Amino acid sequence: MKKVFKWGGLAFLAFYLISRPHSAANVVHGALGGISGAANSLSTFVSDLPNQ
Repeated sequence: MKKVFKWGGLAFLAFYLISRPHSAANVVHGALGGISGAANSLSTFVSDLPNQ
């Protein structure tokens, strides 16, 4: 059953990338922007710890 979901998910991802490449790029850009923002926030938090 896991194999079916795995291949189904990959097929859906391929279909999404082929049918809407601009939207897929926006999703990736947004996700990477979120990860970058979280990393910056964590970095600020850790660097401010010794100052407390």
